[in-house]
Amino acid sequence: MKISLEVGKARELDDSLVSSGQGLSSNQGLWVFGYGSLMWRPEFSYEYRVKGRCAGLQRSFCVRSVHHRGSYAQPGLVLGLDRGGACDGVLFYVPRPQALQTLTYLRKREQVTRVYKELYMPVELLDGSGRVCRALCYVADRGHKQYIGSLSVQRKADIIKRCVGRSGKNIDYFLSTLRHMDELGFYDAELKRILALTGCAYRL
Repeated sequence: MKISLEVGKARELDDSLVSSGQGLSSNQGLWVFGYGSLMWRPEFSYEYRVKGRCAGLQRSFCVRSVHHRGSYAQPGLVLGLDRGGACDGVLFYVPRPQALQTLTYLRKREQVTRVYKELYMPVELLDGSGRVCRALCYVADRGHKQYIGSLSVQRKADIIKRCVGRSGKNIDYFLSTLRHMDELGFYDAELKRILALTGCAYRL
């Protein structure tokens, strides 16, 4: 059953499922933190969905995409979690019976070239409870050849405008993420600057 983003929904969870434990275990479900396409296209079943904040990591176009939004000949750009700041996103809770299946799916989707580190990080539930869960986060691997950390905002905009991959146009990925962030009330100054530099018309 899927439940929309409503304040207080996650409060219905058993307290044992919101802990400082090490992510997936034999007696608890799986929390997944979405900050890019997982926010608007998770494509896995979940029981609860709530806003969340991961401190110490920020959303960034720091990963060259050679499959989903670009190619080896013309790499696109997709989001990763990178050092610094904080990132507001969406937490999904997957019950224990579906946890391993979900993890297998996510690895197939996110780890085509293993550009992300699969880490379980503390993420605050933004439902007014102040509670923290240990959630699966896909963090950009700074040692991977697809990691980029020093491109100008203009260069990022130029790449996003033109590239296409197996999952579609890079600009569509960008606009879908930005639109969902706006609907959730999330603001990212760099993404807004990239939008302006793409010259794309944008409406909620």
